[in-house]
Amino acid sequence: MKDRTKAAALRVIRLSAALPTAGAAAIIGRQLVRCATSVGANYRAACRGRSTAEFVAKLGVAVEEADETLYWLELLAESEIIPHRRITGLMSEFHEILSILVAAVRTTRRRRMRITTRTHSDSES
Repeated sequence: MKDRTKAAALRVIRLSAALPTAGAAAIIGRQLVRCATSVGANYRAACRGRSTAEFVAKLGVAVEEADETLYWLELLAESEIIPHRRITGLMSEFHEILSILVAAVRTTRRRRMRITTRTHSDSES
């Protein structure tokens, strides 16, 4: 996942370099690069988390950034700054990354709840 998020960010950086340098395209390009690169950075931080809570929190930020990346890609396509067909693959990749991150957050929370519930019921016995 570290390699995948980095590769997706690099694709966004290359796309941004091809955008017009003025107006809305420049603004969207900066926002897009910021959030797309943040996905991988926060995923890496989550992997280094010192606790389950920290892991989930950092993954949550990565989820938000992946969703924001999709928003900016949608704006580029819908404003016709970039032809939709040119970014379809990139959008699909961020949809997949987002799905994986959301699943990881849910799974981790579910496991934490089971452990907490089990520990709590054991102490009542």
